[in-house]
Amino acid sequence: MDEHHHQHEHHHHHDEVTKYEKMLQQYNTELDDAQVQQAVKTIIAEKTLANDTPEVKKFLFGSIELTTLSTTDSDTSVMAFVDRVNRFDSAYPQLPHVAAVCVYPCFAEVASETLEVEGVEVTCVSGSFPSSQAVIEVKVAETALALRDGATEIDIVMPVGKFLSGNYEELCDDIAELKQVCGDKAMKVILETGDLKTASNIKKASLLAMYAGADYIKTSTGKEKISATPEAAYVMCQAIKEYYEKTGIQIGFKPAGGINTVMDAIIYYTIVKEVLGEKWLTNKWLRLGTSRLANLLLSEINGEETKFF
Repeated sequence: MDEHHHQHEHHHHHDEVTKYEKMLQQYNTELDDAQVQQAVKTIIAEKTLANDTPEVKKFLFGSIELTTLSTTDSDTSVMAFVDRVNRFDSAYPQLPHVAAVCVYPCFAEVASETLEVEGVEVTCVSGSFPSSQAVIEVKVAETALALRDGATEIDIVMPVGKFLSGNYEELCDDIAELKQVCGDKAMKVILETGDLKTASNIKKASLLAMYAGADYIKTSTGKEKISATPEAAYVMCQAIKEYYEKTGIQIGFKPAGGINTVMDAIIYYTIVKEVLGEKWLTNKWLRLGTSRLANLLLSEINGEETKFF
């Protein structure tokens, strides 16, 4: 995992090309939004239907990160939330368990103590989620405490303001420092693609996040006006593919926010399949950040409306 964690030197002169710009120059980051839209339209029109199958739906269920990130969450509600994962395991032995439960760091302990199902990760959003607007010391402390209390994966938000103002050095330092705290635990970096707006920005942000130490890149927090879109997913998967071709490092992908229907999930699956291929079609490398989807998928798998979660 370590080839993509770089120590950051602070002593370059601003008139020379930074290592971040040098890295970006190795890739095509000048993308045409209309072309991306057209490519996505074609994939959806030509490829989605073939993936609308019971097997794919079962697979997608196993990629869900069941998420509760609410102001009203409490120890009691999180315990009940996680216990549904435990009960599901005995109620549906023929179906895969979800990939993870995702909670705020203050619930890492109660979530990990309640969870009884082998192989389900405890994901915590950290680093002043969802805004990422905090000094690095606060983000480091929050992340370290989440891991201490039982988190097995960490989701952070890229400092979007730093990206938009071109401050790539501080952006990458932030991500790298938090990856150092995570050690061998997977760290997902949320790009907040709805705030990045253009395909070029999404491509650059993807590459910078991977370069700085992301193990996964994730579309959105679900807390902003625009959440995941198929176009953002397409650009991020292209970036993951090109990064893999250049470095041999496989980075995971997590669309999140606004996955409201089974068809939405199948569209993301199809984009991953078409752009990245089979190597990414595992419950490890493709994750879906959603809770709504669990009951919807279950209803379609069962052939009747099912409200389990």
